[in-house]
Amino acid sequence: MEILIRRLNSQDVQELQTISIETFKETFEADNSEEHMVDYLRTAYDLDKLTAELNNRDSYFYFAETKDGTAGYLKLNKLDAQSEDMGSDALEVERIYVRSAFHRQGIGKVLMKKAYDVAVEKEKSKVWLGVWEHNHKARAFYEAQGFVKTGEHVFMMGDDAQTDYIYEKTL
Repeated sequence: MEILIRRLNSQDVQELQTISIETFKETFEADNSEEHMVDYLRTAYDLDKLTAELNNRDSYFYFAETKDGTAGYLKLNKLDAQSEDMGSDALEVERIYVRSAFHRQGIGKVLMKKAYDVAVEKEKSKVWLGVWEHNHKARAFYEAQGFVKTGEHVFMMGDDAQTDYIYEKTL
């Protein structure tokens, strides 16, 4: 399957919002209250907020596209755009989501390779991310990619403080 990786611009904000909500719900809806999901989705994927993120010079968004449509997306952050201060030598993978219809087709690996390529291009020595402690499927994927757990931080889902594990990979 041919997978095209395309960098987003502000004209892509509607599609980004759609795929963000869809993939977040697919991943986390069963494990969180409806109230927390509605609140989180409304604030995290607000069009103005997404537009500001797209226009941030230290954030990079990419779609993975196939002949069957947009399969997933990737959001990377450097410097002050990172959700944690991991240093100037780090690139954060803040979001990497693949639509369920495209699971097990190598999309995640292609998106992760793009993250590594951007890290090298931006002269970063490590890539890091936060992953929910109960997202065993994602944790297994990251561990298979060579990431190691180095810490944890709190992720707020509404008023529910959840634990994300910090995973890092040295390039």
